Amino acid sequence: MSVAIPEVINAYFRAIDEGDADAMVACFTDDAEVTDEGTSRLGADEIRAWREETASAYQYRAEAMGVERDGDRYVATTRVTGNFPGSPVEMGYAFTLRGGLIRRLDIAS
Repeated sequence: MSVAIPEVINAYFRAIDEGDADAMVACFTDDAEVTDEGTSRLGADEIRAWREETASAYQYRAEAMGVERDGDRYVATTRVTGNFPGSPVEMGYAFTLRGGLIRRLDIAS
């Protein structure tokens, strides 16, 4: 069942589309973890480096098409468009929140 998208998830996608790394990092807790392409990044510095690497390599936009709640996670079906083979693609972005911020993000293609 689709649910309303929590504001921090909207803020995350807005920051991605605006290319605002500071705003994107501000969406995460200090001890956050992001897993993408089989690699995990821990904390603000590694998450910022991940964003800068992916933005440079793929020049992409991400749009949440809908969100479903799965226990303590929000799973967004996301359309990702950029300069990579197979673009656009739909991917699952699984967000675990804590205190109104993103504690964990797992991205699966």
